[in-house]
Amino acid sequence: MSVFAALRARAAERPAHIVLSEGQDARIVAGALAARAEGLARITLLGPQAEVLARLAEAGASPDNDLRVEDPATSALAPQLAEGFFELRRHKGIRRDFATQTMREPLFFAAMMVRAGLADGTLGGAVATTAETVRAALQVIGKAPEAPLVSSFFLMALPEGRDAQRDALTFGDCGLVIEPDAAELAAIAAASAASHRQLLGVAPKVALLSFSTRGSARHARVEKVTEALSRLRAEHPDLAVDGELQFDAAFVPAVAAAKAPDSPLEGGANVMIFPDLDAGNIGYKIAQRLGGCQAIGPILQGLAQPANDLSRGCTAEDVTNMIAVTVLQVAR
Repeated sequence: MSVFAALRARAAERPAHIVLSEGQDARIVAGALAARAEGLARITLLGPQAEVLARLAEAGASPDNDLRVEDPATSALAPQLAEGFFELRRHKGIRRDFATQTMREPLFFAAMMVRAGLADGTLGGAVATTAETVRAALQVIGKAPEAPLVSSFFLMALPEGRDAQRDALTFGDCGLVIEPDAAELAAIAAASAASHRQLLGVAPKVALLSFSTRGSARHARVEKVTEALSRLRAEHPDLAVDGELQFDAAFVPAVAAAKAPDSPLEGGANVMIFPDLDAGNIGYKIAQRLGGCQAIGPILQGLAQPANDLSRGCTAEDVTNMIAVTVLQVAR
């Protein structure tokens, strides 16, 4: 069973209600219908009602008990959600008319449905930018009280037969935190390790990546990674982690034996933590486009309730897979 087939199978054991903010997009509709067919989730599609219904009709489907359509401009839920948004943001000086207008925006409407308990999680970004998608999630759902920060990761499925020990890697942060300091880098690593275990059911082995391996180079950027390692080991002593490591020393056992012979990871890392967003974003795209990995994300972590971002280049299959991820993030 592939990585994502296994994810979907696990999600089908604990289906949730997921609201999709871009219901007029054909990829969203196709991905949602596949998720419903597999029993992953109950779905609410948002968007102009005529457009969403047209996309459903083109796909040979129509609304039912497990597939609802809500138009933020006319929905009976809008007054309740607008009042909730007003109460949430009134300390920022917003007026009720602004709250009412904001609830016409599907990203904010979806996030307020989750906050109000009318859905378990939300997914957008096939049309909207990451900045727009994350802004709505942060303003409405907000950071989890126990989380030091909100960050992101990509789940990278390796090509079949590429590695006998690992079929997927977690790459963080590749989509959100631009220049994390040592404390933030440690927090991203801890969150990514927990996400890896949550989604894949596999013990995380965390590598803090650098252009240096175990002091092979000296630089302030290297020192940031080694400080993050010290923090991570102090705060999570049971976590398998090492750094600073170059990617080959983290991923290839033979290279690890030469460059870091006492590493507890032994070249078997499955959670790769990049030192900044430049490295992370470039790295995941190289792995995807040249290495043949299947990538989904950015998957958000550290929010009070699940909200995720799709790539604007996503496929319908990506949408289905991200619905499964969002379902698995729902607290039970």
